[in-house]
Amino acid sequence: MLPLVLEEVRFVAGGRVIIDSLSMEIDAGPRTVILGPNGAGKSVLMRLCHGLLTPTAGRITWRGTRNGRRPRQQAMVFQRPVMLRRSALANVTYGLELAGVSRRERELRAQDVIEAVGLSHVAGKPARVLSGGEQQKLALARAWALGPEVLFLDEPTANLDPGATRDLETIVGQIHASGTKIVMTTHNLGQARRLGDEILFIDGGRLVERAPVDRFFADPATAEAAAFIRGELPWT
Repeated sequence: MLPLVLEEVRFVAGGRVIIDSLSMEIDAGPRTVILGPNGAGKSVLMRLCHGLLTPTAGRITWRGTRNGRRPRQQAMVFQRPVMLRRSALANVTYGLELAGVSRRERELRAQDVIEAVGLSHVAGKPARVLSGGEQQKLALARAWALGPEVLFLDEPTANLDPGATRDLETIVGQIHASGTKIVMTTHNLGQARRLGDEILFIDGGRLVERAPVDRFFADPATAEAAAFIRGELPWT
């Protein structure tokens, strides 16, 4: 399915240019972390890649798919995931049902991912009464159960305490180890170091710098990236 190819992508909303003629490829394998200051366009870029938004101009295509259209083998988890009015387990099985997975297979798969993310003890509870950290774990489980080739994560730990953040990072690592490509945004530079293999730094809707994570933090190639690392640009 990959790479995901963006060609001169532009997105305008309310008369404001949010993504400005951005071109890049996202390949399979390395975990990609998108960084940038407040208003840089990170979340909009993620939604464009996932297909939730349509570019004002330019093209987004998936090589290896028919007509370059958005494939089904991808998923996205947001800062504040929407929980269905069902049990935690049923939140996972429902997504699998929509994907056409047989009843027996979806029940087995749902139980496996619920256990993998440490939610077996609350599998029968209504999803909406779970804590914020538990709901985010459930959102990851729901996405992971689909076996996505690519998982987009939009600041998945932004509202969590340090303990819950560590748990989520462990789960993201497990999902990556299972063969899923991770593309995520974060405002946490420590998290970017821990979870990223490469950094895409955007500012003003433009791709300013792309580098392996160690090189980006040790020797940024642009003044904008260096200022951001020093805390001289606003964070999200």
